[in-house]
Amino acid sequence: MKDYIEERVLALADYIITTNSTVRAAAGKFKVSKSTVHKDVTERLHEISPSLAAEVKTVLDVNKAERHIRGGLATREKYHHNKENL
Repeated sequence: MKDYIEERVLALADYIITTNSTVRAAAGKFKVSKSTVHKDVTERLHEISPSLAAEVKTVLDVNKAERHIRGGLATREKYHHNKENL
C-alpha cells in the first residue's frame, strides 16, 4: 500500500473515532468520496491496525443504528421550515 494511502486511512480512522463522525462527514472533511472512506476504514484499516479498525467499526455501527432517527429529524425540520415560509 502506498504511503499516502496509509496516512489517509489512519487520519480518517482518527477523525471518525475522535469526532464520532459519519462516513459522509469524514468524506466531506477529507474531500474524498464516501466509497473511498468506507473502503479505507473497513478493508485497508484492518490490514494496518486491526485494533483501530475495531474502534472505528464500533462508531460506524452506532451511526448506522441511529441513521433512521437523523433522517426522520431532517424530514421533520424540512417540513417545519416549509410551513413557516407559507
